[in-house]
Amino acid sequence: MINIDRLKMEIKGVNITDEEIIIYLQENDLKDTDTYDPNSKTNLKNIYRTALSILESIANNPTGMKNYKTEDISITHFQNNLMQRIDYLNRKIRLMPDDDDISSDGGATLEYMFKE
Repeated sequence: MINIDRLKMEIKGVNITDEEIIIYLQENDLKDTDTYDPNSKTNLKNIYRTALSILESIANNPTGMKNYKTEDISITHFQNNLMQRIDYLNRKIRLMPDDDDISSDGGATLEYMFKE
């Protein structure tokens, strides 16, 4: 699996072009054609950052924030659900360690706490 495929798993249901996805990936230090490494916390964190960037772009579109109603289904609270997902991803990203933050025995390092 490559990075663009992993990102598409994360943003299912969001309709944007591959060209736009590639730009978002590049902005988050990922190359679309590189192999996704599921063992790399940094790779996963950057995938989440990219998904977050896409969701924030959607949230910045005011026409997408209206309520929709079809024949028998009312789609409301889109903005609330979107903002909850953005908040969730922000928290998840903040709490995730990078590969550099994990020691060889699997524990987290505290070195970054003492840097100025």
